[in-house]
Amino acid sequence: MDQIIFRPRDVDLSRSPLRGQVADETFVLGAFNPGFTRLPNGNLLLLVRVAEALRNPVRDDHVALLRWANGRFQIDRHPKDNIDTSDPRELRIKGGLHHTIILTSISWLLPIEISPDGSRIIAQHYDRIITPRASYQEYGVEDPRISRVDGRYLMTCCSVSAERLCTSLYTSDNALDWKLEGVVLDHQNKDMLIFEGRVREKFMALTRPAGEVYLIPPPDADFLPGPAIHLAQSPDALHWKPLDQGSIRPRKGATSSMKVGGGAPPILTPDGWLELYHGVEPGKVVGKYRTFWALLDRDDPSRILRLEDETPLLEANPALCPDLDGARYVHNIVFTTGIVEDGDSYLVASGEDDIACRLTRIPKSRFG
Repeated sequence: MDQIIFRPRDVDLSRSPLRGQVADETFVLGAFNPGFTRLPNGNLLLLVRVAEALRNPVRDDHVALLRWANGRFQIDRHPKDNIDTSDPRELRIKGGLHHTIILTSISWLLPIEISPDGSRIIAQHYDRIITPRASYQEYGVEDPRISRVDGRYLMTCCSVSAERLCTSLYTSDNALDWKLEGVVLDHQNKDMLIFEGRVREKFMALTRPAGEVYLIPPPDADFLPGPAIHLAQSPDALHWKPLDQGSIRPRKGATSSMKVGGGAPPILTPDGWLELYHGVEPGKVVGKYRTFWALLDRDDPSRILRLEDETPLLEANPALCPDLDGARYVHNIVFTTGIVEDGDSYLVASGEDDIACRLTRIPKSRFG
């Protein structure tokens, strides 16, 4: 099985949280990068990131911007002078002291319940949509990752605002009703993945802090400077300490070495912690995203037992959704966000070209 399971046309915008608050016409820019887990009833859950955008954000003398504040969605207007409108995902402010952008969409999360084998959609839970709830989420909630530890569901999300770009944590007993616990990583970190199980009685997570400056490694190093995967641990999943040892770095000589970042939350196998991660090859706009995999030691995840960064586990496949060809605004992107065991296979959830949700069945023997 390798299919597009959910796409923009499947979203019922009449039930969007923006309805009744924003009068301007909107559309679904993407329904993608889903959190993924198995519900207590045996069904599967995709928690889909819905990026809802204004149909016409660039106007005569200004740019319109969706924002949440004080419990409501609204539209801000910014003068169009000095704004670069070439990227459909974000508008860049020219000049200024810092790299500043305007997002062309705002993201909220839609729970989609699917059959235990991943073959069909059972329900769309619009009554359980996750929308911004705090000032640090004024521009949306993005890219959820769901882990189940000791019978409790833990979900990390990227929360976006002018205050900060941070990682927030949600908890749940049933994966449908979520409590916002607050900010857990207060820096630009878009790929925090909590391990599905404790390591030496501690919660463990992969992180991927971003930065604007990277120092050059020594000439004989086997890695390159750039965004890399790090480790953090916590006694309670709320308070996190970065570990001294890192995890996966962009490897010198690898094709996808512009940056690496966590994909699916690590799950424990007989051989160690299985981690599906993305590597990026330089290219137009954002580069080429593909999914690779690694095995980490079960007692010391900083020890990489095996790293497969040459032959991709997954790469973008436009043939899966030719009906979306006219709607794509980026290409060559598969962004894996979840993994669930299903007998002798794994079901893997990904975002396809930042527009739709992809579900792929991969035999466990592939990782032998």
